[in-house]
Amino acid sequence: MNVYDRLKELHVALPVATPPVAAFVPTVQAGNLCFVSGHIAKRDGKSWAGQLGVNMSTEEGQRAARTIAIDLLGTLHHELGDLERVQRIVKLFCLVNSGPAFTEQHLVANGASELLQEVFGRAGSHARSAVGVAQLPLGACVEIELVVEIR
Repeated sequence: MNVYDRLKELHVALPVATPPVAAFVPTVQAGNLCFVSGHIAKRDGKSWAGQLGVNMSTEEGQRAARTIAIDLLGTLHHELGDLERVQRIVKLFCLVNSGPAFTEQHLVANGASELLQEVFGRAGSHARSAVGVAQLPLGACVEIELVVEIR
């Protein structure tokens, strides 16, 4: 089963890529690596604002991380022209807008990691960092960036 068949089976529709709102580009390719700029969580087209452990649960954070993974795949599709060019998800870096007592950043990141593994199988298994931060752009609850090996 190819990547697009898996997405369809998971009822995932890729979003149309949107241009960045600051001074950066969505992706940079260096050799066979593609670095995807951080994407923030969005809900209803706006920043999904919140702080884990303050006014958001771990489960809500996981859902936000999953939506970001879908947005990242939309960006990759737009930039690469074909997600079948993805050879491996190399690294996922997850920033979680967290209250001082929140310690489940790794569980929030699972929302993205699990989707990537469902879509790409073994090639979706990746190295990962998940860290808590005091704030993210536009008050977003989660931001994720990717490093992808391409064919």
